[in-house]
Amino acid sequence: MIRPLRAALARFCARRAAASQRTAPKRALAWLRLGCRFAPTYADTYPALVHLSRALEDRWGAVEAAREASVRFPDHTDAWMLLGEALQMVFRQDEALGAFEQALALEERADAAMAAGTLYQRMGRFPEAAARFARAYAAGAGATALWNNAQALYDAGDHGAADEALNLWATQVPDGHSRLSEARAELRAKAAARAQVQ
Repeated sequence: MIRPLRAALARFCARRAAASQRTAPKRALAWLRLGCRFAPTYADTYPALVHLSRALEDRWGAVEAAREASVRFPDHTDAWMLLGEALQMVFRQDEALGAFEQALALEERADAAMAAGTLYQRMGRFPEAAARFARAYAAGAGATALWNNAQALYDAGDHGAADEALNLWATQVPDGHSRLSEARAELRAKAAARAQVQ
C-alpha cells in the first residue's frame, strides 16, 4: 500500500515541477527533490533533477543528486550512468569512469561501454578503450563502436587488429569498401598525431 502511494506522490511532484520549471525553476527544483525523496524506485525525478540543476549552472548540485540516486539504487544501471554523466560535467573523469564501469558490471550496455571507452581513450589507455568499444559493438552500438575500436587499436599500435575492425566497419556503412583506404589513412594519421603529442 505504501509503495504505490509513494510512487503516486513522486509522479505528482514531477508534474508540479514540469508545470513550474519555466516560470519558477527554483520551485521546480524543490518539487523534484521532494519527488526523489518519495520515489520508491529509480524514477524520472532523478534525471529531471540532475538536468535542471545543470541547466541552472549548479553542476555540483547535479552531481549530488546523481550520487544520491546511485547510493539509493546501487543495482540500477541508469543511476550509475546518470552519475557518470554528472561527474563528467565537473571534470571528474576518473570518478566518471568508475561510474560507467559500475554500470557495465551490472549490465552489458552499449552506452556505458562507449562512455568508458571514450574516457579511456582520453586518458591514453588505448587497449582498455579498444576493449570497451568492442563490448559496445557486441552490445549493439553498431558501426560507430567499430570505428572507435579501430581508432583505439591504431593508437595502441595494434594495426592488424585495427584493420580487421575497420574491414568489419566497412561492411556496415554505405560505400564502406570504397571508403576503406581513405578511412584507414585517416585513422593512422590521427594515431600518429596523438603519438607525437604524447
